[in-house]
Amino acid sequence: MLSGSFTPLRLKQLLRRPMTLDASPPFLPGLPAPLDRSLFRKSIPILAARFPATKLGSVRKSEPMRRSVLDIPRLRTVIPNPSNPTGDRLVLLKVSSEEDLSSEALEFLKTESNGLIPYTLELGYDHWTADEIIQAILPEALRERSPVGFSMTGHIAHINLNNDYLPYKHQIGQILLDKNASIRTVVNKLDMIDTQFRFFKMELLAGDPDYIVEHSESDCRFTFDFTQVYWNSRLHTEHERLVQLFDPEDVVADVFAGVGPFAIPAAKKGCAVLANDLNPQSAKYLAVNVENNRVGAVFLPLVYSDANERLPTSSGCRARTDVHSSLRPRPASSQEPFPPYSGPKLSKSQENKERRKQRSAAKQTDDTPAAPRAKISHFVMNLPDSAIEFLDAFRGIFSSMAQQDVANIYSTMPMIHCHCFTRELEPEKAQVDILKRVEEKIGHPLDDFSLHMVRSVAPNKDMYCISFRLPEKVAFK
Repeated sequence: MLSGSFTPLRLKQLLRRPMTLDASPPFLPGLPAPLDRSLFRKSIPILAARFPATKLGSVRKSEPMRRSVLDIPRLRTVIPNPSNPTGDRLVLLKVSSEEDLSSEALEFLKTESNGLIPYTLELGYDHWTADEIIQAILPEALRERSPVGFSMTGHIAHINLNNDYLPYKHQIGQILLDKNASIRTVVNKLDMIDTQFRFFKMELLAGDPDYIVEHSESDCRFTFDFTQVYWNSRLHTEHERLVQLFDPEDVVADVFAGVGPFAIPAAKKGCAVLANDLNPQSAKYLAVNVENNRVGAVFLPLVYSDANERLPTSSGCRARTDVHSSLRPRPASSQEPFPPYSGPKLSKSQENKERRKQRSAAKQTDDTPAAPRAKISHFVMNLPDSAIEFLDAFRGIFSSMAQQDVANIYSTMPMIHCHCFTRELEPEKAQVDILKRVEEKIGHPLDDFSLHMVRSVAPNKDMYCISFRLPEKVAFK
């Protein structure tokens, strides 16, 4: 019960419910394709206060006015007066009648403004966000989880629509295309996946059927056909994390290299890199990316797709052949030495600046050639669906050589970074599951390893990277 100390005017103010403007788009559930943008229009009657330009500062300082000024996102609250563009400014209010204003706001307007006038807000398709428009075309039961999330790869936006949203897929694609200036193509990933080369099938939802992308990541430029190779932009953090573990003097072997998300940044860092992929399209664009990023001097492809055709047709046999090819010791006298470390890759402007610096300082260069690198330091196995299955290729990798000869080159065994999936969602159980499968393949227990959770790929499926140093007993088994 209210206290008797309140005046009738104050009671009226307390009981008054402030008006909330409904600036949402009109609901058009089941709107057919093609999308008719002209249907998304809304007129909202409001009040506007006329102020001389010199008094606009006082509006911002007035607390009652700040609570009364229009607060719809993406709309200006102060505009020129359409009937007198060079005169008063209009301050748009979030009410349609004076009764909805507080007494303090009315008093301020009475003393400071040049009066109130009616004004009509005209909202159209361009005003609302992609999320707001998508929710407007969906049935009410589907609005709560409207599919506005997407990944960007170059100019392509790719989404994963579940079955409930497939009837609206082309409208959703068009909305995403309209609302994102950097998007030229929208595709939906299908459930089908190429079992040999591991890239997703996809369908065009909106935009140009142009699938050759230019994608930037880790200060590197990648070119590839998105429909023919595997690329996941959500893995950029993992790419950077792993490359940060490499020293510039290291040699990195990447058998499942794809188009080079690990290999190219590692080479640009200064690492010597061996890389390969079973998919001939991946191999093709890997070579393009080596050239475009100017890292050919430290990049030694293992076996590109044309040579792979001479190997057994099983992808497992090919991968195991690549493991043996890359991990064999390479002394300085080898016919295939790794190039010596000569510093991180510089841009053309940086190279020119360095040359000018050396000329101005008249520095004497040391003509003694640097020693070639003779051993693999890191081995990347980024094929989470089946990489663990190939770990048995390390068993007995040096068994045909004298242990001392290997030790002269490999003072420490290489690190192995193996990506994998697990259905165990609890970290402790995930570790037990992954460790068990790895130890079964290499035939030896692992005492020293690290396990990094990369990302959740499905409600009951997580991606991990297990890193461990190849045990000598495995290498010489």
